[in-house]
Amino acid sequence: MSESSDQEQILEADPFTESLIPKLQGHPKRIVFTDGADERVLRVAARMVQDKVGIPILLGEKEKIRSMAEDLGTSLEFVKVLEPEKAGDFEVFCEFLQRAERFRGVELANAAEVLRQPAYFGAMMIQYGQADGLVGGNLSLPAATFRSLLHLVKPAPSVPRVFSVAILSAPHLAHFGRGGVLFLADCGLNVEPATDQLAAIAVETGQLARIYFGRRPRVALLSHSTKGSAHTDSARHVRAATELARQRVNAEEVEIDGELQADAALDPLAAEIKLPNAEFKQAADVLVFPSLDAANITLKMLTHVGGARAYGQFILGLTKPAAQVSRTMDVTGIYGTALAVGVEAIKYRDLYPEDRARSAAD
Repeated sequence: MSESSDQEQILEADPFTESLIPKLQGHPKRIVFTDGADERVLRVAARMVQDKVGIPILLGEKEKIRSMAEDLGTSLEFVKVLEPEKAGDFEVFCEFLQRAERFRGVELANAAEVLRQPAYFGAMMIQYGQADGLVGGNLSLPAATFRSLLHLVKPAPSVPRVFSVAILSAPHLAHFGRGGVLFLADCGLNVEPATDQLAAIAVETGQLARIYFGRRPRVALLSHSTKGSAHTDSARHVRAATELARQRVNAEEVEIDGELQADAALDPLAAEIKLPNAEFKQAADVLVFPSLDAANITLKMLTHVGGARAYGQFILGLTKPAAQVSRTMDVTGIYGTALAVGVEAIKYRDLYPEDRARSAAD
């Protein structure tokens, strides 16, 4: 595919990314790409500079990245390229890592060997303020990105377990959220979330959606059952998580509903039939799944069969914004993910106000 056709893809109208660009033009952020030696990332970086939405930082072998950019005819002006081992912060980061491991009771034999890996170096960059957000995984396995972030980035105390959120845009599909955008959680990390974890996923994803939509989102906890239509352990589990989530969130900020079948959550006419005595409900903006299998299968079906555009997955429950992208994600998806990570960096105080206050006190 030519560079011009990729750039045309990036310029396609999209209800999710359209609103992000002006926000970042006023507050551009530094986004580190851990898999920097990738044609898609080079194009995304050039586009970020052109749109004045952020400062791209590409990790990888400098000569290789420069050669790739030259072959593509892509400018690296205002794009920072770093080889971890040759970076000015490398020795300092090695000391930080050894100190952190010692605090955990582990004597690390070779910190440099760990931090030569771009995923780990990128995680250190966002943890210690050398970048505002991270995007990785476009050339590596998901575990590499997840493992480095979970190991090196401080968790948010208010979230019991780190989880992931995928944001999908599909204005061509009926009942796809209120405006053609859906948030799906957890699509990448927790196999079978406990009741407390499922409730936290619902609350935190709802708060994230509120920031992006600028309105009160509707969160649906999904099941094979709608409001007691099935009396299984799984349905009771989702029902209990729903009640717990309602207790933890301001109802004026986020609406929590469950347990619901997918049609009752997304199609108002189906909800009217299955919930005849309930007030009229708009389509859900956020879908929370009872298991990783259900969430990930739905994500893949909607993108590869339904034609939905996917962004993320965004890692929630950390004190710094980060996203793991699929190796099959195209230029547009990576660009939109970088934009969303940047906006999350702007809005972090709104997402975790208690954690920010605690950090300032410390």
